[in-house]
Amino acid sequence: MRSTKKVKADAVVIGGGASGMLCAAVAAERGLNVTLLEPNKMLGRKLRLTGKGRCNVTNNCDPKTVIANIAGDGRFMYSAIHRFSPERVMALFEGLGVPLKTERGGRGFPESDRSHDIADALIKYMKRGGVRVVHSRAKAILTDSGGVCAVVTEDGEIGCAAAVVCTGGLSYPATGSTGDGYRLAASLGHTIVPTRQSLVPLESPDDWCAELQGFSLKNVSLSAYEDDSLVYRALGEMLFTHFGVSGPLVLSASANMRDFGHKKYRLSIDLKPGLDEKRLDARLLRDFDKYSNREFRNALSDLAGQAMIPVLVRLSKIPGDTRVNAITRAQRMSLLSLLKDFPVSVSGPRPIAEAVITAGGVSTGEIDPRTMSSKLVPGLYFAGEVLDLDAYTGGYNLQIAWSTGFAAGNSICH
Repeated sequence: MRSTKKVKADAVVIGGGASGMLCAAVAAERGLNVTLLEPNKMLGRKLRLTGKGRCNVTNNCDPKTVIANIAGDGRFMYSAIHRFSPERVMALFEGLGVPLKTERGGRGFPESDRSHDIADALIKYMKRGGVRVVHSRAKAILTDSGGVCAVVTEDGEIGCAAAVVCTGGLSYPATGSTGDGYRLAASLGHTIVPTRQSLVPLESPDDWCAELQGFSLKNVSLSAYEDDSLVYRALGEMLFTHFGVSGPLVLSASANMRDFGHKKYRLSIDLKPGLDEKRLDARLLRDFDKYSNREFRNALSDLAGQAMIPVLVRLSKIPGDTRVNAITRAQRMSLLSLLKDFPVSVSGPRPIAEAVITAGGVSTGEIDPRTMSSKLVPGLYFAGEVLDLDAYTGGYNLQIAWSTGFAAGNSICH
């Protein structure tokens, strides 16, 4: 471990994740003497895990679409997103030697499908500017005459005119997301919006979820309700698990479930979103005619996956041994309703350690949205997940990291 005693820098960036590395590189490119503090031996540990190791680096869309996919107050990001848009993010990484590709839903990935390529490109970018990396933890940010004057580490003190807090949230704690940034911000007078898990699997008391463990649904429509008011609806994929449900649709739905302590939540799955009720009924009549002499439980293979059939039979309340040609119109309507509105109760989210990101954090009302500077302490900046900003799945959360990191990197020491 290198000592940091009596060291000076123009700026200290606290946190070697996505926003921190980009911020440090951008600031160094401007000619500043930058030190990056990161307690982990490996930079970008969480970044290397994102997208199941593929790294959904951004979403190939316009700034307006990014803002629309921010679950909270997207207006805060207006300036930063327009200044460093998805197009510019993609151009940056292409320029750093990482070809990108766009997949379904506008999701941008490295052509190599290797998240390490993104993290390593940022390290190269920092080295090019002469960023000094110190593997130590920030213990405090000191001020003099109201403004930042130093950062205290486990190994000494670094004098500086600016400090940028890029410490992430509380998700993926094994990567070093321990909430240090909230403590540092609060010690300097900043308000911390209560944190909670976001983009997280959901637990359900329904026994059929565990029964369907490992069974995935594709091209279904998922609706989420808060006290019977619709808060989310989208088309995509999801997965049943031993504890409840997961998958892209569920993670995005969870971002809208912001008050588990006081509100009730439930999910509804439209298993046949491409068919309205009239067309679905016609489809059922065709299938029932095709399998008219079979028992009901053996006549659903054209409609649903094998694992789901016993659950559909049970929830439809049609006895499984009923001959299809004996099924009444009322029973058929019961099945139709179930296919269009398959219920999943929600008891709560999985622990924050299993969440993709953390919602809550440093209040954006105390941050200048153009520069990411503190309105309370001169020379103090914030970027990335430590801020009270979170978005849906699809590359939008990393775009927030890039845009806020870029804004801070371009603003410090001006």
